[in-house]
Amino acid sequence: MDNNHVTILEIDAKALAFNLQFFKDKLKATTKVLVVIKAFGYGSDAVKIASFLSDKVAYFAVAYTDEGISLREAGIQTPILVLHPQIQNFELLIQHHLEPNIYSFDTLNAFADILVKQDKRDYPIHIKINSGLNRLGFKATHIPALITALKKHDRLFISSLFSHIAASEDLNERVFTLEQIAVFNSISTQIMEGLNIHPDKHMLNTSGIVNYSKEAQFDMVRFGIGLFGFANDKEVTSQLQNALTLTSIISQIQVIEKGESIGYNRGLIADKTMRTATIPIGHADGIGRTLGNGGTYVTINHQKAPIVGNVCMDMIMVDVTHIDCIEGATVIIFDSQEKVEQMAKMSHTITYEMLTAISQRIKRRLLF
Repeated sequence: MDNNHVTILEIDAKALAFNLQFFKDKLKATTKVLVVIKAFGYGSDAVKIASFLSDKVAYFAVAYTDEGISLREAGIQTPILVLHPQIQNFELLIQHHLEPNIYSFDTLNAFADILVKQDKRDYPIHIKINSGLNRLGFKATHIPALITALKKHDRLFISSLFSHIAASEDLNERVFTLEQIAVFNSISTQIMEGLNIHPDKHMLNTSGIVNYSKEAQFDMVRFGIGLFGFANDKEVTSQLQNALTLTSIISQIQVIEKGESIGYNRGLIADKTMRTATIPIGHADGIGRTLGNGGTYVTINHQKAPIVGNVCMDMIMVDVTHIDCIEGATVIIFDSQEKVEQMAKMSHTITYEMLTAISQRIKRRLLF
């Protein structure tokens, strides 16, 4: 059934293309681009994003196998790296021609065993190097045994060696980051020489492209939050285009008399007569309770309408006492990077969480 929700997340395709090109212009012409579209495309729509970009990038990446399957079932043929595959899903992963991140001896041996069982050869995999993030991957002490194991498992094709920078956006951690880059270089060289292979190497995310393109561009870069207009850097973000706009409508306008309360737990007691507008979006949609009682505002007829009372699961109430508006009027939740960042700050979180928290029940629309 089609999604008929009146609250809509609009995705601006022209802004996506602009932002992608902005970062490509910082790269060598030969550097490949991998677009990360995990978590429903950072809360947008992974299928719509992938369909639009499939002829513009070399790779996509998702977190889990089911995300990759969704893309394949939508007709996406671009290579897809699964960043955190689970052993129990390896057969499904192979069935849908997805490429696993191999980050441990358990995942390596389990995947190799399945390839033998299915009599598959030259299946592309990606080897994760733990250069200091300490989340997933092989450390330097593992490399001699890893090389031995990879020689034994001759049905694998190592498509890339990669790692993650822990603090690419924080220039105060530049010394640590350069150490990470050196560790990755050392380990990847050891693997490449030990196996006589030449896979792609990649380490940079959006902030890494901004801050470390000279030191660690390698063969490919990973591009995620930057696609939507965010660079974890105020100056760079200002040069990007906002790609996401969240809108809704006014369901009802209420007149609240002095002394009456608004919402659950009587979150606000009116100290004078006021008008409120109820909007069909709530904390189940990503508008956290910390944004209630003036924590943020929506825009109606180009004017700010602060949230009043506590955020409900499916609704918010905003003060429209001084705004000329009617039921059914358009409400802008956010339409700029600055507004998303303000909401994230008031929620004591980061932009990534604000975007990925947008409920899947909200309708998505790609605008060209």
